[in-house]
Amino acid sequence: HLKTFYSSVLKPTGRVVGVIKRNWRPFCGMLSQSMIKEATRHLFTPADRRIPRIRIETRQAANLVGQRIMVAIDGWPKNSRYPNGHFVKNLGSAGDKETETEVLLLEHDVPHQPFSQAVLSFLPQMPWSITEEDLKVRADLRHLCVCSVDPPGCTDIDDTLHCRELENGNLEVGVHIADVSHFIRPGNALDQEAASRGTTVYLCGKRIDMVPELLSSNLCSLRSNVERLAFSCIWEMNHNAEIIKAHFTKSIINSKASLTYAEAQMRIDDTTMNDDITKSLRGLNRLAKILKSRRIAKGALTLSSPEVRFHIDSETHDPIDMQSKELKETNSMVEEFMLLANISVAQKIYDEFSECALLRKHPSPPPSNYDILIKAAKSRDLNILTDSAKALADSLNNATVENFPYFNTLLRILATRCMMQAVYFCSGMDSDFHHYGLASPIYTHFTSPIRRYADIIVHRLLAVAINADSTYPDLMDKHKQTALCNNLNYRHKMAQYAQRASVAFHTQLFFKNKGIINEEGFILFVRKNAIIILIPKFGLEGAVFFDHKDRPSPRLSFDSEGPTLKVEEHTFRMFDKVKVTISLDASNIQHQRIRMALVEPVVCFCFLDCSRTSTWVSEMILTGRSQLQLFLYINF
Repeated sequence: HLKTFYSSVLKPTGRVVGVIKRNWRPFCGMLSQSMIKEATRHLFTPADRRIPRIRIETRQAANLVGQRIMVAIDGWPKNSRYPNGHFVKNLGSAGDKETETEVLLLEHDVPHQPFSQAVLSFLPQMPWSITEEDLKVRADLRHLCVCSVDPPGCTDIDDTLHCRELENGNLEVGVHIADVSHFIRPGNALDQEAASRGTTVYLCGKRIDMVPELLSSNLCSLRSNVERLAFSCIWEMNHNAEIIKAHFTKSIINSKASLTYAEAQMRIDDTTMNDDITKSLRGLNRLAKILKSRRIAKGALTLSSPEVRFHIDSETHDPIDMQSKELKETNSMVEEFMLLANISVAQKIYDEFSECALLRKHPSPPPSNYDILIKAAKSRDLNILTDSAKALADSLNNATVENFPYFNTLLRILATRCMMQAVYFCSGMDSDFHHYGLASPIYTHFTSPIRRYADIIVHRLLAVAINADSTYPDLMDKHKQTALCNNLNYRHKMAQYAQRASVAFHTQLFFKNKGIINEEGFILFVRKNAIIILIPKFGLEGAVFFDHKDRPSPRLSFDSEGPTLKVEEHTFRMFDKVKVTISLDASNIQHQRIRMALVEPVVCFCFLDCSRTSTWVSEMILTGRSQLQLFLYINF
């Protein structure tokens, strides 16, 4: 009881006594021009709200108004409210697609400058072809019925698959991955640039490559009907998807088809199609279902997050439609074999190099992370167990509500928010290898070397393990591997944030000319003065606030145990269905945002400020600025 009392009353506090290192960088934002005529000192407002405004001196303020600019901090005098800085460069007009994309790349520290001549000098000379030497040292798998399955428009094809029946009645299944490490040799400028970038960044309508396009979309891309170098992971399996033996080899392949998920699904479902590619896909799909059910039985989590796909106008490149992504069986089919290859390779490189294997782990969340998930389930009289990944997975599988089919998806979205971030690490510097989400004791990344540098290192380790390539000092240095992992983790995190920012910007573009749209949604979170709503159709989240600084507010009563929020006579709970209007608030050009206003349920309240009631109500009706769609006003 004493512990509970102190934890609720006392809060840990501290005081900053010194700054060891300033993490200053150039900041993007907009200039707030001084009201004083001919003034040269102005305030700059950064795009990142966490950064204070910066005082700069410039004589070109009139030309910089309405522009996105970059400013660097020079110092922060003790007696000044603002740090001092200087103008670096003009990025372009605020709101322009190219400008805003440049801003989000800079703000998220995504390296995106064109590749230097020093980097490009290490690319192979064109025309390039497979040599006699390659044929001598690689397995020739060009006869196999290999194919790729990817999203529409994919040009950087990392992986291909095949499945065929063996004479002994077992199945041969192969995952063939682009052999990027053949073209990128350790330590040269091309390798250093790829290591620095860490990952390819996928924005809406734009891709920032980790390696030059000659490799990413051509020589390394496993396109159909061309010979390509690959690194193959081949298993002999029985019909119950149990691995009898695994084999790793550098290879030469010739993909027979580059399919989209929809095309692959159509082949599997069309009973009139029985060509070799289709039979291979059906075999893979059948085995994938067994592998998935086995993973889930072991406690692997099936989580969810709202993802959207934009349909872009071919001329203006503006989003003309957006909808949540639809996943097909073939998405899961590819995922299962990529997971299996990653696990198999992880075990192989760890067996060979226990001190310097580059692995990936997913820490289990602390119990407190699950509080909101447990409360949300209890609000529907359901119990979520979180003692282990399996207990959580089983609880989620059983969590259903009659006449509410979307409930389980909402719960899984919430469970995703409880998770820790997966990270790369060096096996010699850690003892906990477990991947919580996959319920796997060991895991790595092997299957996407075109877009992830971690996979290139794993390829090099595997090549040394099977005597297909020579080692080098940095590869076997666990301290240097750890430093590399730290950079990769940072780059992956920032790429993720940049991708989210790109989706947010394109969502704003979509709603810019749509006016006000009515949509149904579900309450995802309940706060003290607001509800957070998810719109499944658009994969969009937004807040509806119930209190305002300059407007009368309804009576609010928040219960953290529920959690519930009572607004006047109506009580809002997590997962309640609501209807909202969605519109774009462009009043602040630098911080435009999507606004949601409640339509259903109707929340009514009255207030007593007679002097300004009628004026305020008229303003609300004319401008549509209400966060609550309908009030009952009683003018006493």
